[in-house]
Amino acid sequence: MRLLLKLLFVGAMTIAIMIPLLMIRGTISERQFYRNQAVANIARSSAGAQAFSGPVLVVPYVETVEVEEKNDKGEVIRKVKRDGASGQWTFFPDRLDVRGKLLPDTRRLGLHEVRVYELQALAQAGFDVRIPADENPELPRRIGRPWLSYGIADVRGLAGTPQLRVDRRELTLEEGFGSREGGGVHVRLPAPVAGAALKLDTRLDIKLAGTESLAMVPLARSNTFRLESSWPHPRFGGDFLPRQPGVSDKGFTAQWEVSSLASNAQAQFLAGKTLPSLESMRGSGRDGNDNGPAFDTSGIDAVGVALVDPVNVYSQADRASKYGLLFVVLTFVGFFMFELIKQLPIHPVQYGLVGLALAIFFLLLVSLSEHIAFHRAYLVASVACIGLLGFYLSAVLRSAARGLGFAAMLATLYAALYGLLVSEDNALVLGSGLLFVILAVIMVVTRKVDWYRAASALARP
Repeated sequence: MRLLLKLLFVGAMTIAIMIPLLMIRGTISERQFYRNQAVANIARSSAGAQAFSGPVLVVPYVETVEVEEKNDKGEVIRKVKRDGASGQWTFFPDRLDVRGKLLPDTRRLGLHEVRVYELQALAQAGFDVRIPADENPELPRRIGRPWLSYGIADVRGLAGTPQLRVDRRELTLEEGFGSREGGGVHVRLPAPVAGAALKLDTRLDIKLAGTESLAMVPLARSNTFRLESSWPHPRFGGDFLPRQPGVSDKGFTAQWEVSSLASNAQAQFLAGKTLPSLESMRGSGRDGNDNGPAFDTSGIDAVGVALVDPVNVYSQADRASKYGLLFVVLTFVGFFMFELIKQLPIHPVQYGLVGLALAIFFLLLVSLSEHIAFHRAYLVASVACIGLLGFYLSAVLRSAARGLGFAAMLATLYAALYGLLVSEDNALVLGSGLLFVILAVIMVVTRKVDWYRAASALARP
């Protein structure tokens, strides 16, 4: 009976320690929320996540119709009315080539660092289109001045004045995206005649500032995007991945080649889809951690890249805290084995203090990592907790050797946990291997224990 009560007590203490562990996880989530607020505040004061599309050529027209009206005598006469239904033709370029350099920078708001950048890009596009001829020459359409539009998610990021050349002539850009809602710039062109062929070569030099991520929309029949940057930790997202991206400690280069046959961007644009935007942190990067932005796939098709931190301290600390219960269970199991085998009574208060020391490690980890590098914060927090527990358990277990043995076990667990954190792709195999080793050690150590005798000894007063 006493053994059963002890088992129930250990289980109850394990559940009780879950309360501070959950509170610490809540604190980590709160700090992550503050970090997201810092990103939003910096984006509001400068420019947010950027997206670029275009150019698109839009030609407005008004139909000329023949209507029947009655004159003063009540006779029905036919009249030509030039103010009929209005519409527009939308033309996409045959080719689009965007080449740019991302210049990364860092802005701080309190404890938080936010990645920003300036894109210096050259966007070249070519149009070869034909204006539809009038179906009835006696009722010609009235064709207005077309506009050539470039979409920009946040026009506040425009540095200086973009320079646009159309057929080698420099034109003055105006704000807005023509008659379509959304941010961007456009330029008006001379009105064409019905049935005319339009061949346009456009060249846009642009400097565009943004926060964390950049998306580009493949609206042409043939699209090529090439980016280079000195930032060594890119995260590629969107609907298309770059072909053979080069990533090193000196930065990255990436090139996308997208055909209109592989993308629905043109149809999505005509259907009124908006530019892609930054959504909640999720995705997969070079480092494999969920520590950077991804792109909203509900918008128009796009390619994208985000400048992410190599280690997001909050996501790493949150992942580490998920193993807190395992730490507590293993430690309490060790205590119970000492009680059962060595007949060392351990008071409930001692169980609780050790459990709290294990839980406080994760709070130390997130608080220290806000000021120093994550690996250093992990080392300091683990050394502090292991040292404290080793010193305390030397008295609880009535032996310095036993206290050091428990400290060595905890050091092994902390080292294994760090391995899981830095190698998420191998986390499953490492975690399952760790559990197997722990079970094997327990089985080997207790293989000669007479559990009935140990239980009866524990039951004696």
